[in-house]
Amino acid sequence: MKNKIWLLVPACLIFACAKAPAPATNTTEPPPIRSVDVVKVTPQPVTLAAGESGEAVIALQISNGYHVNANPPTFSYLKATELEIKPADGISVEFMRYPDALTKKFAFAEKPLAVYEGETIVKARLKADKSAKSGPHNLSAKLRVQACDEAVCYAPGELDVTVPVSIK
Repeated sequence: MKNKIWLLVPACLIFACAKAPAPATNTTEPPPIRSVDVVKVTPQPVTLAAGESGEAVIALQISNGYHVNANPPTFSYLKATELEIKPADGISVEFMRYPDALTKKFAFAEKPLAVYEGETIVKARLKADKSAKSGPHNLSAKLRVQACDEAVCYAPGELDVTVPVSIK
């Protein structure tokens, strides 16, 4: 009889453990900060005539308390803010123009850094081939950013952007 009771006890313990609620998780800790979460991108529609060039304006809104590295960045190990627009439908990119940087001193860097804060504008010079079809076109783009606050820099990230272009 002793053996039978002894065999039942482990089975009861296993059953009780299987039904035990999962331990509570700590939900008071905020989620980690990602570079892409502190930057919002708003491309302005651009109209081009076939065979001509024009300027696409891409507005960046950087959340208060954060900055992104300028292009070019102060140090080679920092990731520059970089916009890459893929040519398509007879529309190509002639060049990019990045804004003038702010120069600010931060506790984590030995010398002042070139950064963008608040609202800033990146401009892309686009060219429509003479053969570009009239009408709306959407150019795919990627914006690479590395966000930082007053104490640290976060892992770089990449935002997908669509640049609306109309050929007249």
